[in-house]
Amino acid sequence: MLEDDPLFNAGKGSVFTSAGTHELDAAIMDGKTLRAGAVANLQHVRNPIALARMVMEKSPHVMFVGEGAERFAKEVGTEFVNAEYFHTEERWQALQRVQAAEKAIAASGKGIIPDQDRHGTVGAVARDQAGNLAAATSTGGNTNKKPGRVGDSPVIGAGTYANNRTCAVSATGDGEYFIRAVAGHEISALMEYRGMTLPDAAQSALDKVVRLGGSGGLIAIDRDGNIALPFTTLGMYRGHVGSDGKKVIAIYK
Repeated sequence: MLEDDPLFNAGKGSVFTSAGTHELDAAIMDGKTLRAGAVANLQHVRNPIALARMVMEKSPHVMFVGEGAERFAKEVGTEFVNAEYFHTEERWQALQRVQAAEKAIAASGKGIIPDQDRHGTVGAVARDQAGNLAAATSTGGNTNKKPGRVGDSPVIGAGTYANNRTCAVSATGDGEYFIRAVAGHEISALMEYRGMTLPDAAQSALDKVVRLGGSGGLIAIDRDGNIALPFTTLGMYRGHVGSDGKKVIAIYK
């Protein structure tokens, strides 16, 4: 549903590369078995997260990219669309703003690229009634990214991770830094090996991203149903619902 909604940077409404194209990434992970599926640099698959799940369930591999990923998509019957399907005027204008801002910064050292223009991701984490955890993440990447660039979303252990022993995590932000921090697995490791609570481990991992020079946020749930939603940007679109049915939705801190 999030990929089909043009308001989000995933699926329809994904941001543009510097070449004016779309390259989509996604990953999914099962915390019970540690099985995972990931795809990157898709250009014609309507729902990248659906293909990531097929990689997990219908192949012996974890990650497919580019043309190979789309060949596999045809083999498993994933829905294809024309590249124009992903185009939205709002994202096209964002590309123009970012390119203009980057030129201004290069020329004068002055200029600001708003967070909402720079990046965005959709993700979900879940715990079922048996205590099993799962995580899924999908993104169009960074506005004006170089063709071929892959961020943290499809990298298992960076932007997506789930382990029944600890937690499930989906991250958003400056992907290069989340990859270098191995943020998703970092949270799990801090919980498993140091006995940290989910909120403390999540904040510690995000602090590591910040020390490296990045920004962003993440959503996470642990095996007991505790939730953490830390972020360092001005806002992060987020929501959660528990077994009591109570919904919490927020943007700013």
